[in-house]
Amino acid sequence: SYTTDTKSREENKKTLESLYSLSVDITKIRRLKQWVLLQDVAYVKEIAGILQEMGADETTVANIIERCPEAILHTPAEINSQRALWQLVCQNEKQLIKLIEQFPESFFTTEHHQNQKANILFFQELGLKNNIITRFLTSAPNIFYNPVEKNKNVIETLQRSYLHLGGSEANMKIWILKLLSQNPFILLNTSTTIQENLEFLQKNDFTDQEVLQLLSKLKGFIFQLNSTTMQKSMLFSKNVFKCSDQELKQLVLKCPALLYYSVPVLEERLEGLLKEGISIAQIRETPMVLELTTQIVQYRIKKLSALGYDIKSGNLESLNGTKKDFEVTYGKIQSKKERPIFNPVAPLHIED
Repeated sequence: SYTTDTKSREENKKTLESLYSLSVDITKIRRLKQWVLLQDVAYVKEIAGILQEMGADETTVANIIERCPEAILHTPAEINSQRALWQLVCQNEKQLIKLIEQFPESFFTTEHHQNQKANILFFQELGLKNNIITRFLTSAPNIFYNPVEKNKNVIETLQRSYLHLGGSEANMKIWILKLLSQNPFILLNTSTTIQENLEFLQKNDFTDQEVLQLLSKLKGFIFQLNSTTMQKSMLFSKNVFKCSDQELKQLVLKCPALLYYSVPVLEERLEGLLKEGISIAQIRETPMVLELTTQIVQYRIKKLSALGYDIKSGNLESLNGTKKDFEVTYGKIQSKKERPIFNPVAPLHIED
């Protein structure tokens, strides 16, 4: 809706003056989004005034405008509506201004106002806590742009699937809320995709209980896949590990990444492990190691080698887990290495 032809137009002097008076770094705006400065109408003072009303100081106001210059092209009425909307889930204006400073683009997207409002109310009804909804607003704003009916439809499909797979009515709400808070992007899928992916797992002989287990382990990422890529990844793993369908199923349950990652990703990670002298048999024993990037694996092997720990002859479990998990494992191996071989205080039993 804005003109982006920069050659034939001049920068708006009134806009420039207003920005200078707010100590905004105009060179930053010129570099990022010069087209904003060319518009005939801008609401610099008005938007700054609203932000100041919410408790933003001069530096914060300048920082917000530098990061999201198109903020000044919105009318005060649009921004006040957005402010009222976000206040539905923010504790106070202090928290709100902090969020705007961190995620200005999310706040200043006002085009889907009615959908945003309907979705916020829907999520509250669903039982999502306000702090989770604010996290969605900032990190996954596009799920609010959907018509609320679409989001409701996806949630209903998930609920039906959960019950159909043997999940209990009593646990369903907790399961849905956990799934959503782990991965809100599942709402960008269609009900058909969800249905197809579940059917794919069932066709591959995963029991209902195992499918539920996979859904929880994959944090809903399974809904962002499709049967073709899952089929290819499973076939790749079957060939690499030379295993039967039943054994493959157990490997996937142990390490859902075998289903989630594409063949090129699995290939690259496998190659990285083999280069470090790790055998296929070791990887098959601990497939979760494929969840780590090659860089992380190399870094961890290097750290363990420095302690004299030989990963080639040992167990790969020590490589696994989050950064925190690895630090705990590393600490244990380190303290074991530093521990004295005998207790100097204990009495020595020496036979005559």
